[in-house]
Amino acid sequence: MSTETAMAIKSYQNQAEALVKNYLLADPFIPYTSVLGGIFACKVHTGIVTLRSSQLSIVGLGVSVGYFFADLGMIVLHYPTLGGKEYVIHHSLSTIAVAYSMLSGEMQLYTYMCLISEVTTPEINMRWYLDTAGHKRSAAYLINGLAIFLAWLVARILLFLYMFRHIYLHYDQIIQMSLFGCLLVFLVPAVLFTMNVIWFGKIIKGLKKILAKRQ
Repeated sequence: MSTETAMAIKSYQNQAEALVKNYLLADPFIPYTSVLGGIFACKVHTGIVTLRSSQLSIVGLGVSVGYFFADLGMIVLHYPTLGGKEYVIHHSLSTIAVAYSMLSGEMQLYTYMCLISEVTTPEINMRWYLDTAGHKRSAAYLINGLAIFLAWLVARILLFLYMFRHIYLHYDQIIQMSLFGCLLVFLVPAVLFTMNVIWFGKIIKGLKKILAKRQ
């Protein structure tokens, strides 16, 4: 690696750290508005669906790559306390797909559709906090469980089904991408959806258990 390349990477890292510290952490709603804004930016551009891109969507994907890198690092560092091999697979595939989409400009619309599933993350984190604090029998724990169920159903089940239909309808455009891009479009959402369905089954069982105890 040349000195100029190393300096460029270091500069990008510093900019990313400043962005996270001064922008993202300052307002918890910004990551969600970035995702939605990126989708909007992709949709308003005409042309082949898989090649729609904008500066705003690229910035949003860059933030997502940083998030997945940081989260994956924590999972690996504390393995398996924060998650088992399924979490490593999920984050690894997500990082590769998002990074490729950011750098190539391909499949950004589908990438953002997958990223919407991360709206369930705050609820999952809140569940852990409530559990750790000993509030499993509280009304807050039940409400949070219902929020997880609804968010998961919409963002990780129904939205993925819509995306699969969209991919089917635009197959002729998808195959115009690079071979690696096509592989990611067909493989990554399928693997993530399979995991989502398995986890959704566990969510339903857990919610039923909570409701049974309260009765």
